[in-house]
Amino acid sequence: MARYTGAVCRLCRREGQKLFLKGERCYTGKCALARRAYAPGQHGQGRKKSSEYGLQLRAKQRARRYYGVLEKQFSHYFDLATKIKEGKTGENLLSLLESRLDNVIYRLGWAGSRPEARQLVVHNHFLVNGKKTNIPSILVKDGDVITLSESSKKSPKFKNIIESGTSKPVPKWLELDMNKLEAKKLNKPERADIDLEVEETLIVELYSK
Repeated sequence: MARYTGAVCRLCRREGQKLFLKGERCYTGKCALARRAYAPGQHGQGRKKSSEYGLQLRAKQRARRYYGVLEKQFSHYFDLATKIKEGKTGENLLSLLESRLDNVIYRLGWAGSRPEARQLVVHNHFLVNGKKTNIPSILVKDGDVITLSESSKKSPKFKNIIESGTSKPVPKWLELDMNKLEAKKLNKPERADIDLEVEETLIVELYSK
């Protein structure tokens, strides 16, 4: 499974905003962006003019890094978004990315970051509609039920989640039963439900050239 293995804090600094790739660390003063709010590299603090193409590229890179997908994967999701007849292409693209299993696990509060959620999925901690899956990129469909495997409920991490009975706010397109550690996707994520600060129209313009 191909994935980015470099320093993730550099990605936040390059995009100029938090991508929440390090879990709880991103909410503390240890966040690299809080300490060095400029792009990495020797020219990071220099003044730069952004062209139209540059703005479009940054929008695409920001979304791609936020969800942790590589270039080929991102292009595939854009192709899928263009084939959806209802809605705007840019919003459909973000909705597809939100529906990835690793992102759903993160949104449910079962992982501190998307990279951690991806790792948990790969290690077979979750079932989708009663079947084990270790594919982080699988798209969760409306009505799909995600549950924690019985063996995983005994792990310290998930026992803590069960005992605390708390989780971060769950988006309205998901339903979570903390007692059973079971969740269900209710409907398609709407743009208002997605907290990514990016102009998706710029992404559409970039791919439309």
